[in-house]
Amino acid sequence: MDTNVEIVAALLSAEPISVDAAIAAVESSTAGAVVTFSGVVRNHDGGASVERLAYSAHPLAKKVLAEVAASLANLVKDPDGHPVRVWVAHRVGPLEIGEPALVAAVASSHRAEAFELCSELVERIKAQVPIWKEQFFSDGTVEWVGAGELPEPQQ
Repeated sequence: MDTNVEIVAALLSAEPISVDAAIAAVESSTAGAVVTFSGVVRNHDGGASVERLAYSAHPLAKKVLAEVAASLANLVKDPDGHPVRVWVAHRVGPLEIGEPALVAAVASSHRAEAFELCSELVERIKAQVPIWKEQFFSDGTVEWVGAGELPEPQQ
């Protein structure tokens, strides 16, 4: 693998995830910028009141998450030649309003590369990693929302 990007972690977690832990994991003496993303559970969707969520992951989701992170290796290059460091985690299981569901942190010598990579990482995770969100609404209805597609069967 190219050393342009160092994947510090690509995790699925049933336990709470933390922006502070993500920052601590990617910080280094060469990092002039650390960009984070925290996707938190909100109390509404499409005009309806949401009480809580639950995330379910396909058995291959952890592998796909790692592959998505690794696929960014040649997307950006640190102008000073240092590896761009990446930490990402997605929750599975039940979550309450305000809890982080997806946390990503990217450290680079300069901000432009860190912003670009963090944004692209989040977009690819949402599009490719097979994780499904079950939303529980205040009116008692439940909705499943797909995030990602099923991986192709292994031969």
